[in-house]
Amino acid sequence: MNVVVVESPSKAKTINKYLGPGYKVLASFGHVRDLPAKDGSVRPDEDFEMSWEVDAASAKRMKDIADAVKESDGLILATDPDREGEAISWHVLDLLRKKKVLGDKPVKRVAFNAITKKAVLDAIAHPRELDIPLVDAYLARRALDYLVGFNLSPVLWRKLPGARSAGRVQSVTLRLVCDRESEIERFISEEYWNLSALLKTPRGDEFEARLVSADGKRLAPRAVGNGEEANRLKTLLDGATYVVDSIEAKPVKRNPSPPFTTSTLQQAASSKLGFSASRTMQVAQKLYEGVDIGGETVGLITYMRTDGVQMAPESIEAAREAIGSQFGNRYLPEKPRIYSTKAKNAQEAHEAIRPTDFNRTPDQVRRFLDGDMLMLYDLVWKRGIASQMASAEIERTTAEITADNAGNKAGLRATGSVIRFDGFIAAYTDAKEDGEQTDDGDEDGRLPEINARESLAKQKINASQHFTEPPPRYSEATLIKKMEELGIGRPSTYAATVTTLLDRDYISNDKRKLVPQAKGRLVTAFLESFFTRYVGYDFTASLEEKLDQVSAGEVNWKDVLRDFWKDFFAQIEETKELRVTNVLDALNEELAPLVFPKREDGSDPRICQVCGTGKLSLKLGKYGAFVGCSNYPECNFTRQLSSDGNSDAEASVSNEPQALGKDPHTGEEITLRSGRFGPYVQRGDGKEAKRSSLPKGWTPSTIDHEKAVALLSLPRDIGPHPETGKMISSGLGRYGPFVLHDGTYANVESIEDVFSIGLNRAVSVIADKQSKAGAGRGRAAAVALKELGEHAEGGAITVRDGRYGPYVNWGKVNATLPQGKDPQSVTVEEALALIAERAAKSGTGKGKTTKAKAKTTATKSSKAATDGAAKKTTKAKAPAKAKPKTAAKAKKD
Repeated sequence: MNVVVVESPSKAKTINKYLGPGYKVLASFGHVRDLPAKDGSVRPDEDFEMSWEVDAASAKRMKDIADAVKESDGLILATDPDREGEAISWHVLDLLRKKKVLGDKPVKRVAFNAITKKAVLDAIAHPRELDIPLVDAYLARRALDYLVGFNLSPVLWRKLPGARSAGRVQSVTLRLVCDRESEIERFISEEYWNLSALLKTPRGDEFEARLVSADGKRLAPRAVGNGEEANRLKTLLDGATYVVDSIEAKPVKRNPSPPFTTSTLQQAASSKLGFSASRTMQVAQKLYEGVDIGGETVGLITYMRTDGVQMAPESIEAAREAIGSQFGNRYLPEKPRIYSTKAKNAQEAHEAIRPTDFNRTPDQVRRFLDGDMLMLYDLVWKRGIASQMASAEIERTTAEITADNAGNKAGLRATGSVIRFDGFIAAYTDAKEDGEQTDDGDEDGRLPEINARESLAKQKINASQHFTEPPPRYSEATLIKKMEELGIGRPSTYAATVTTLLDRDYISNDKRKLVPQAKGRLVTAFLESFFTRYVGYDFTASLEEKLDQVSAGEVNWKDVLRDFWKDFFAQIEETKELRVTNVLDALNEELAPLVFPKREDGSDPRICQVCGTGKLSLKLGKYGAFVGCSNYPECNFTRQLSSDGNSDAEASVSNEPQALGKDPHTGEEITLRSGRFGPYVQRGDGKEAKRSSLPKGWTPSTIDHEKAVALLSLPRDIGPHPETGKMISSGLGRYGPFVLHDGTYANVESIEDVFSIGLNRAVSVIADKQSKAGAGRGRAAAVALKELGEHAEGGAITVRDGRYGPYVNWGKVNATLPQGKDPQSVTVEEALALIAERAAKSGTGKGKTTKAKAKTTATKSSKAATDGAAKKTTKAKAPAKAKPKTAAKAKKD
């Protein structure tokens, strides 16, 4: 009997069926050990020796694996076919050797790109040795991330209070978002005009032609820059006669895009399905690990962490056969298509993402998949098969027209196109929002019949004013595309990096656009001022190149670490001499548009508007940066550093409390105040005083006694629910105004609704929220991904997949999993802790009981914790208010 080690239990079950009784397949549940979050885990003075730590859950799994290996004939390491998978195999092997359970038993490494019976059996039949250069590349990356995070983050904490962390890839990605915001702030809009003519053919057909030349010169885009010039040209066109100079119909071909890589899949899923990058990877993981199709569990797509764009030869042949049978031979090109990547530093170590069987169409698997899985599989299948289909054939027609007004001539052009043969478009519509260019340029509608030398009748002249717009903010998809272009990060890190920035409140996602927050811009400005090299795009990409050379066995991994550490350590040492005034001066200069936004009256934005003589500057406090007056303490003016650059007049209020009147019920004084986090109202004084921040859209100048009383009265009881009899209330929370009933929160449109919403509408809003919860995009109610066992107080503990991501459920208690936590790796102990915390917050009264019985429940449930899938997990995020002890947890990108 041979022991086979894979990463997740769901894969273990599937592969065990494929291999039969001669094998025992066990799961490592991702990484089995990691660098402990403490000083000395990587020791540069000892030639970068590294200390590894096995947590309690991994220790138990390793004991199970070791016990099985003792009784086995050999060990087969079958973790994922990438750098992280190779590293997990190395860790498992190293621990087993230290336990001295291997002896002289044979050890084999196998890798498969798809979880199908054929792929698994082929891999078992063709084992290889552990890829040591790939392991070295992992060790180098892990050490670099630790050294950057563990040494740079404390610098931020000392010199920039309120900053959470820095990271090798994380900080460079944050710089991308902040640099784009700076571009937008510096952008100066320019006026331009577009002119066109609506013309009619002798046959009565109308079409539009745009102005392309005048006064004997070709007009560049946006060449007409003011209304005076536009009116002159409009007058010329109004009095002109029109003749067709030439008409040309030219055939063009549009070729399909290659199959998906990790990056392009995330981009397409974002633009077409509205998925976040992390959600895309969660769904793709399920499709890769396997789905029960009529009693057989089979992986539907190949490995989803890849930068390769080419499919295996046998897959190309399978795709061509499917094209011939499903679309017809007309859609099959003479030769297979061969693709090469354009991404910087692409390794192309694996196949592109494709279906494992092109004959397994989306319609055939529809009944076996939930809504998200079906949509993503449909995308992968269509893109994969389209990549081997014939080109689309398009006829593009261009009409050149002369306008003549008493010898003053202008040129106009009309273009149109029509698809003569759809080719690959029959399977996959190649959308430009994926960030990919098409071969034929802009699309136009089809032109009517137009003949050369014939006269045209003028119907109308259009002159429209426009203004240039700043570059758009990044979306998750376009940010990942830019990271790939620059060679920042790797396929396995794109989604996790963006998620980290969101979790740390360095950026926010506003209507799918990434907006840097004040905290993120401060961190970037600090790093650009004092660690310029280490947030440089070229430096980061060149470091990735060196790590790729390590993977290829061309460079020694410790040489890379030595070269990096020498200069990095010197830079860290230099910052110890930095004074706070040096930091503030640099930040004031770097972030001037954010810190000192222009005022409508044109006055100096750095002069305090309260005292009129003090100079405003960034100040650093316990909870981060704020703007304050140089005349402190005589002038107590402070202003929260806002990410949207609100003006002083709008965002400020004197530090001196402004009396608004007394509370009609308690008689306590109500005041308007300013704090580090913005203006707020307060009732009473001391620790027992009640406070409420001003909701979005409310400014200090608009706050009166009535509004202050209303805010301080929240939450407001609306009335008992007609079915349950439990109270429905309304309030203002972190995510905006809401109504609440029995643990169910439902957002309402505005803060005014909180004060005015009636019982009937509140019931309707709650019902609507409950009907959508867990339904997702056409899905059924949330189903259990993993059974953890029975709770000590009764009732099953499960891990479920909801509309907003995975969560732990026990009865009516739902606790969201931390960002990045793989749902299949959740242990009973972790689930109980999350449930207890959630129960305590929601006031169910079960929090203390849950904690008290956690140990009992964990014991009863431990046997049930083997069902699920775990991929390379990350440590759970600490509560928002917890002070980080080290930067080690922050170093991962």
